[in-house]
Amino acid sequence: MRKVIYLDNAATTRTDPAVVKEMTPYFSECYGNPSSLYDFAKLAKDSVEGARKSVAQLIGAGQTEIYFTSGGSEADNWAIKGGALAFADKGRHIITSAVEHHAVIHACEFLESRGFEVTYVGTDEFGRVRPDDVRNAIRDDTTLISVMMANNEVGTIEPVKEIGKLARDRGVLFHTDAVQSFGHQRINVDEMNVDMLSVSAHKFNGPKGVGFLYIRDGILPKQLIHGGAQERGYRAGTENVPGIVGMAKAAKIAYENYEEKQSSIAKLRDYFVGRVLSEIPYTRLNGHPVYRLSNNASFSFQFVDSGQILIMLGMKGICASGGSACNSSSAAASHVLLAMGLPDELAFGTVRFTFGDENTREEADYVVDELKDIIKKLRDISPAYQEYKEALK
Repeated sequence: MRKVIYLDNAATTRTDPAVVKEMTPYFSECYGNPSSLYDFAKLAKDSVEGARKSVAQLIGAGQTEIYFTSGGSEADNWAIKGGALAFADKGRHIITSAVEHHAVIHACEFLESRGFEVTYVGTDEFGRVRPDDVRNAIRDDTTLISVMMANNEVGTIEPVKEIGKLARDRGVLFHTDAVQSFGHQRINVDEMNVDMLSVSAHKFNGPKGVGFLYIRDGILPKQLIHGGAQERGYRAGTENVPGIVGMAKAAKIAYENYEEKQSSIAKLRDYFVGRVLSEIPYTRLNGHPVYRLSNNASFSFQFVDSGQILIMLGMKGICASGGSACNSSSAAASHVLLAMGLPDELAFGTVRFTFGDENTREEADYVVDELKDIIKKLRDISPAYQEYKEALK
C-alpha cells in the first residue's frame, strides 16, 4: 500500500496511541455506568469527573462549567438554540458571522424559521470579522452573539476577546466555536470574555464522537437533549466514558510543549506556502497572513477545479480537502470563501492543506512537486486557461 501523506488535520486527526491506551480499560475493565450507585460504577464516575476538572483547567474554567457532548456540532447547536431560547423573553435577535461553521449557520437558520432574527456580519478579505461591524449590529433586543475563535477553512483567527468585551458591555450572551482552535491557541475564557465555548476531541488527536461545551456559571441555556439526569440534569445520555477520558488525555498532550510544537508546525507550513506561491503561478493564499492558525494553508488555484485536484492528489497518496471536510460532497462553492469576496472561479479551485506535528519537510516537498505537476496538467486541458493565454498574446 502506498504511503499516505496526511495533510487534512483540520478535518480530523490521528488518535494519539497514548490516548488509545488511556481509553482502553474503560471498554472492558472499568465499564460501569457512571450514574449507577455501586462502587464499581464509581470508578467510571470518578474518571469522568477527573477529566472534567482537567479540561476545565486548560481553559481557565471551573469544573462545574464543563458539559460533555458528542462533539462540536452538538455543542454549537446547544449553545445557539439553548442560549437563544433561554433568553427569548428578553429579545429574539442573534448576531453571528457569515463565515461560521455550518453547525452554527444551520442552527441560526433553524431559529429564523421559529421567529428569531439573525444578523450575519461580513468579514474583510482575509475572513476576519470586524468588531465595529458587530458593535453596529447590536440592538436592544440582541440576546446572543456567536463568532468562531478561528475559521476551519482558511485558518483566520478572529478577534474574539474584543467581540466578547462588546457583548459583555451590552449584557449580551457570547458564544465562540473553538473547535479548530483548541490545541492550537491558548484559551482563557475569562480573558476572552466568553460565556459559552465549543470543543471537539478529534481535532486534537483525541477520539471521534466526544466534545464539550463550556457554559459560564449562572448561564442556563435550554436543554437540547432530553432524557435522564446526566450532566447535572442539562444533557441527557449515558456518558461516553472512554471518549471523555481519551479527550482529557489528548487535551493534556496538546498543551505539553505547546509553543515548541506550534512553532515547528508553523515553520513547516510557511515553508510549504513559500514553495507553492513561488512555484505555481496564478495561486492565491486564503486567510489572514498574521492572525492565522499555525497549521493551515488554503490556496485557490485559478483555472482549475478543486475536485479534480483532490482526486489526483489522492492517487498519489496525498490527503487534503476542498475547504471544509463537513461539506466535501457539496457542489456549491464555500460560503466562507464567497463571504470573503472570492469569485466563484477561485472558490471552486480551492484546496486546504492542514499540517500536524508528524508531518515532515520531505512530505511537504513531495506534495509541492506533485501539486505542480497536477496543476499544470489540469491547466493544459482547461478552456478557461487556454482562453486566458490567448488573450495575453
